[in-house]
Amino acid sequence: MTGFSLTHVHLSCFVASYSVALLLELLRLMLRSPARILGTLGFTGAGILAQTIYIVLRTSPNPDQTPPLSGWFDWLLLVAWGVAVVYLTSSLRRPQAAYGVFMLPLVLVLIAIASLFRHAEPFPRDQALYVWGMVHGMALMVGSVVVMLGFVSGSMYLVQSSRLKRKLPPQGGLKLPSLEWLQQATQRSLLFSSGLLAAGLLAGVVLNLLQRQAALPWTDPVVWTSGILFVWLGVVLVFESLYKPAVHPRKVAYLTFASFVFLVLVLGMVLLGPSRHASPSAAVPTPPAAGLADHLPRGETP
Repeated sequence: MTGFSLTHVHLSCFVASYSVALLLELLRLMLRSPARILGTLGFTGAGILAQTIYIVLRTSPNPDQTPPLSGWFDWLLLVAWGVAVVYLTSSLRRPQAAYGVFMLPLVLVLIAIASLFRHAEPFPRDQALYVWGMVHGMALMVGSVVVMLGFVSGSMYLVQSSRLKRKLPPQGGLKLPSLEWLQQATQRSLLFSSGLLAAGLLAGVVLNLLQRQAALPWTDPVVWTSGILFVWLGVVLVFESLYKPAVHPRKVAYLTFASFVFLVLVLGMVLLGPSRHASPSAAVPTPPAAGLADHLPRGETP
């Protein structure tokens, strides 16, 4: 019997998994057992795993081959993957909510549209560098802002909570938002910042694969500190989604503090550490004059 190989993962594998998950979601009015919920989450997780393997196998850094993830087919698959991950994370937090009825069809439609561009001409390598560099920079910038806002909202929550526990009257000129508002702001900042920073770090890995001679060594301080940050973000998302006591507002505030510390560590390595990341040779190339649509076959538009 021939053993299974990761190279046998095809588009149909995760399409079938998402389709079964959608079918189970549509049966929620007739079947409300925990088995249906576990089946939906299980098939969605299997689809995400298969899609991740499929995408990774397409990221060959060989300069003689197509640049990794630099075509509309790959980009649309990544968008579909992101929607599926958001759905799975949301369902783990609130398994009774019917997120899948609306989000899984979107995932399948995105994959269907991506298949139409499967044989479209890929972006040139210089354009791929520019696009991935923009994603890397913008995601990290917005994610960093959200982390800092989460740190601020978490700090205000702890101050307001401490004041209410001690039954102290609010000081004049220092009126803070309600605990409920601060709790929601802290939780959302933790979720959004984790997703944005993870996307920025993954885009940085792809950009490093594309840069050939200008690529950062994988032992660069920014690379390994970013890896630590990425692992931390993954742990936070899983911990906050599966471990119910972790959703306590005070614990969420502490998690935002820890994320802020990790972010400061990475930024410190970028700005002050012995890293090539901020050197001119690591800069993102200027945008090419031609638009992306100019490199698609006739009759195809992005």
